[in-house]
Amino acid sequence: MNRRRLIIWGATAIFALLPPLASAVGEPFLVSLFTRVLIYALAAASLDLILGYGGMVSFGHAAYFGIGAYVVGILAHHGYEGTLLLEWPFVLSGSGEALLAWSAAVIVAALFAAVIGALCLRTSGIHFIMITLAFAQMLYFLSVSLERYGGDDGLMIWERSRLPGMDLADNVTFYYVCLVALGAFLFLASRLVRSRFGMVVRGARQNERRMLALGFPVYRYRLVCFALAGAGAGLAGALIANQTEFVSPGLMHWTRSGEILVMVILGGMGTLFGPVLGAAALLLLEEVLALYTEHFEVFLGPILVLVVLFARRGLFGLVAGRGQGDE
Repeated sequence: MNRRRLIIWGATAIFALLPPLASAVGEPFLVSLFTRVLIYALAAASLDLILGYGGMVSFGHAAYFGIGAYVVGILAHHGYEGTLLLEWPFVLSGSGEALLAWSAAVIVAALFAAVIGALCLRTSGIHFIMITLAFAQMLYFLSVSLERYGGDDGLMIWERSRLPGMDLADNVTFYYVCLVALGAFLFLASRLVRSRFGMVVRGARQNERRMLALGFPVYRYRLVCFALAGAGAGLAGALIANQTEFVSPGLMHWTRSGEILVMVILGGMGTLFGPVLGAAALLLLEEVLALYTEHFEVFLGPILVLVVLFARRGLFGLVAGRGQGDE
């Protein structure tokens, strides 16, 4: 077994055993902390799908993260009040059922990503980055204007979604649901990037003209990849809404997109599992440094700079060794 697989299986074992270990050492708050790590790892891995493999530097990925959260929050809000979400052109009521609300979050986020991607992908380079940022900020200000759903103050969710046979109000149960969601996404994304579809997307990142000359509709492949990444972020948003039982426009702000981007770069682009390590490292560093100072960003910044300078393939590439970082 090579080092890459050893690291992946070792990290999987740690994540799987964390709740009983946290209970054994008398630190149950670790379950909530690592639940957040898993959720942001899912968001970062979805960004890596387009950034690391497709070369599409999106600075608005938090938009789909926030859309997923708002879909769950709005459906839960109407479900709790017993009011209709839509009366025309068809009747749509709210719901707190996880299978319905989370599926809706994934679909709506994917649709928004498809529409935004259809416009953004007609550009490249800095223009692509700025347009993704612009669309994300438009959605951010749209969420601020939704006074019915709290506006700038955000929207409270009175209870977590209901999943048949499971009590998601229990933090340990919800932790394992998030772990399974992350594992399922990583497995599907791994199969995707190794498929013919993934090879075309990766080839377009290396040499778009050559792929076009070979007859591949690069724009369509990138658009589908962009939509799939948005779907993954939407699922992460649905999970964060359930964990915090609160959604706010801050989930869509450009700073949140930057945070997710840092997780990908810190963990290692084009590795899928690297963003998981990046999310864990960044969030745990924030938690530890916050114990000593409220200005933890002053110390966090230089640490990130050192990682970028001396571990250019990210933490995963650093610990896995040369030639072991890429999927």
